[in-house]
Amino acid sequence: MRPLLSARTRDLIELLVGYGLILAVIWTPNPEQRVLYWIAWGWIAVTSILRRKESRPYGFGVKGFLPSLWIAGVAIVLFFLGLWIASRLGTLHNLYGPLPVSVHIAEYALWALMQQFILQVYVLLRLLRIGLPRWLAIALAAILFAAAHVPNPLLVPVTLFWGAVSCLLYLRYRNLYSLALAHGILGMCLAVTVPNAVHHHLRVGLGYLEYHPHRRHPRFPTPLSLR
Repeated sequence: MRPLLSARTRDLIELLVGYGLILAVIWTPNPEQRVLYWIAWGWIAVTSILRRKESRPYGFGVKGFLPSLWIAGVAIVLFFLGLWIASRLGTLHNLYGPLPVSVHIAEYALWALMQQFILQVYVLLRLLRIGLPRWLAIALAAILFAAAHVPNPLLVPVTLFWGAVSCLLYLRYRNLYSLALAHGILGMCLAVTVPNAVHHHLRVGLGYLEYHPHRRHPRFPTPLSLR
């Protein structure tokens, strides 16, 4: 029996619905945001499992990790360079929130890995399977990644650049761990070196617009946001 939808059509529908749910989460206030958050992750998880054969290799294995570890090394150099520049400019500050630094870093590292999975495996590989040329798939994936960070004036250009670079590196090494490490290191660098008045604690969407420096904000992440 022939499938009701072709593989390309299915990829396109899954991508459009998944990205639409992500945008809905980013631009919806609580408590509705919390419900949409889990719906979005449920859609991404289920459709990823159902299409696991087409998406292999995911990038969670050890293959390509050691050859790509230089990416995290470059991020470490940029991290300390950023700290030095911020200390000279007087913009260096503590991380936001009451959590210990170690817990904050661990949570953000996991969140960075989740973001890279969405960007590379869920978005980029589907764009390639749809039939887009490699350069166009990379460009579109980066644009979608950056668009999910609107209206943050810092994160939009940063994620546009990182989105394109990380897609290129993923296609070269097929490993998400090194990309997540670099993502986490660079995200932490931005968090402590750029004034909070600029990036609003690295919030995006409605969270960025509703930010107030003296208001207590709930610690609830949104997909594809650098927090």
